[in-house]
Amino acid sequence: MTYEVTIEAKTYRVELVRHSSGWSCKLDGHDFPFDVTSLQNGMLSVLVEGKSYEVRQEVAGSETSVVVGHERFKTTVRDPRSLRARGREDDSAQGPKRIVAPMPGKVVRVVAPPGTEVVAGQPVLVIEAMKMQNELKAPKKGKVKRITVSEGAAVEAGQTLAEVE
Repeated sequence: MTYEVTIEAKTYRVELVRHSSGWSCKLDGHDFPFDVTSLQNGMLSVLVEGKSYEVRQEVAGSETSVVVGHERFKTTVRDPRSLRARGREDDSAQGPKRIVAPMPGKVVRVVAPPGTEVVAGQPVLVIEAMKMQNELKAPKKGKVKRITVSEGAAVEAGQTLAEVE
């Protein structure tokens, strides 16, 4: 899986590959050895070159930040494959819109069950992937028509998880 990660104003190319022994990472084409352990309250302990860092994600409205220790960094993560797929879809707000899993993971929480009125950008589901929790948000204002997974379910990348009409 390859992602474009922007931290503050600098963009990085991050390649993650799952192996039987764990994950490997390349940062801008160079090997980036690390180890990560999930702590409580969504906090991660990341070990890089023998140094340990406590890392957590904070979402406030449409802004996402990663907090490392006491330093906050404004971030965005883009999956170029999903951007291409979104570009092929009709951009109008008409008709139902699907929420799909951006990567393999596990459903941690259903935030907005079927019948819930939502606004664009409001969390609908939370999935855990690579020991990080990711909020999947409503693509438009409307009502959650259906949720196709339950809490604790394993999901695959591209799998439809919910529909908003």
